Amino acid sequence: MTPDDIRAAFIEDLIAVAPDIDPDALEDDAHMQDDLGLDSMDFLNLVSALHQRFGLPIPEADYPELATTARALRYLEKALAG
Repeated sequence: MTPDDIRAAFIEDLIAVAPDIDPDALEDDAHMQDDLGLDSMDFLNLVSALHQRFGLPIPEADYPELATTARALRYLEKALAG
């Protein structure tokens, strides 16, 4: 899976959880909760969606790695690379 594929899948899952987010205006350093307005349940739904899509375990200790779009993409790329 290419980085572009991972980004597209991540944004698709993010928009499914928070449909009011404009994917074209999504900045890489936008914080999921502080800037994008995800509440804790939205964030957990995003984690669950990513887990289901990619088949990756995402332990609670790793949640800070999903705090921004850029960090989440780096985390997913690294995890998918093995």
